[in-house]
Amino acid sequence: MKRILFIMIVLQGVLLSASIEELLIEGEKTAMVIEVDKTLPIVSMQVVFQNAGSIEDKKHPGIARFTAKILNEGTKKLGSVGFATALEDSAIHLSAHAGTETFVFEISALKEKFAEAVKLLASLIQDPNVTQESVKKIKILMQAAIKRNESNFDYVAALNLKKYLYHDTPIGQASGGTMESIGALKLEDIQTFIKKHLVRSQVIIIAGGDMEKEEAKLYAKELLSVLKKGEKTALTSFKATDKAKDIEVYKETEQAFVYFGAPFDLSAKDKDVYKAKVAAFILGAGGFGSRLMEEVRVKRGLAYSAYARVNFAKSHSDFSGHLQTKLESKDEAIKLVRDIIADFVKNGVRADELEQAKKFLLGSEPLRNETLSQRLSKSFQEYYNGFKLGHAKEELKKIQSLSLDDLNDFIKKHGEINKLSFSVVTKK
Repeated sequence: MKRILFIMIVLQGVLLSASIEELLIEGEKTAMVIEVDKTLPIVSMQVVFQNAGSIEDKKHPGIARFTAKILNEGTKKLGSVGFATALEDSAIHLSAHAGTETFVFEISALKEKFAEAVKLLASLIQDPNVTQESVKKIKILMQAAIKRNESNFDYVAALNLKKYLYHDTPIGQASGGTMESIGALKLEDIQTFIKKHLVRSQVIIIAGGDMEKEEAKLYAKELLSVLKKGEKTALTSFKATDKAKDIEVYKETEQAFVYFGAPFDLSAKDKDVYKAKVAAFILGAGGFGSRLMEEVRVKRGLAYSAYARVNFAKSHSDFSGHLQTKLESKDEAIKLVRDIIADFVKNGVRADELEQAKKFLLGSEPLRNETLSQRLSKSFQEYYNGFKLGHAKEELKKIQSLSLDDLNDFIKKHGEINKLSFSVVTKK
């Protein structure tokens, strides 16, 4: 049965698969990840700028996300309302957003309207509505969001953990900025960020839907031609601290919000990432049936849910998790988490746990490839992290053949996850 299922997964990858195409603009090569899918008459495209997300905030926490919000205000010529109306009239989706490492423009439309969508994005790149009025508007919106987050205790606990694990780095900053950093941003700061980071030398194009590859290339070149060449910048990498610390913040709350994290010495490009995914699934990422959920919720009733996972990016990697518990159960829950993780590293997993993890990870793979968006995202991540397309399918083969001894040997080598720091919001 498992063999049949695996063949179905591979066949799905053959029938619908992405490819890497190369674009040449002014003698400079740009990569494009593309998948032709004529199931629906819809086309989408993303212009992804590398090394341009919140990792580049540095002295201006929140500037990448601020810039994205400004660019969602349309062009100077049409203004925010006029630009929004032009999009709505043709049922075009156009947005800008900033992640940790990347800054992205995204457009999608019916095939017959996609040429217009490309022209609107080109006009936005050339004539963004970066004005004193739009800066003032975005400041008000972002500072209001920061104020609301002060009473979001999950956010507070998670941010305090991140600040400690990645102290004095952009990873440890609030991606939405602080009241002070947002208030201090000037029009010139936004213009400088755009000029430095939203440039052609940083771009990867992602395209998919009801269009031929050559047609997609022409659309992509139209967008690339309006971008300044700029300079390609190197991505800085950061390591989570291994100096364990407990942090408590006191609020008027009826629950204790417990977040924990530790370094994880494995890069996104490591050959053993698939082992880390299996181990994390068994420990805490798999929901019901995972070690943490079984011990914390099912056996002791200390929390409604408890999760842990490994986080991989090109710039950083770590191990983290969270739970909520009663105020009086906080210390017991924290001790239990430490004990579960220590036992996991020391004794590894059981054969039945590995078997269940394999069944889920292999069996649920088709669900992670149902939509064009899911497939393109996976293909982009493969290319972005330096793998060949189809790497995810190779990982599935490795998971299928992973032995208990190999997995447990891997787990024992990563005792750094015992160096846990805890960030707690509780009541004094």
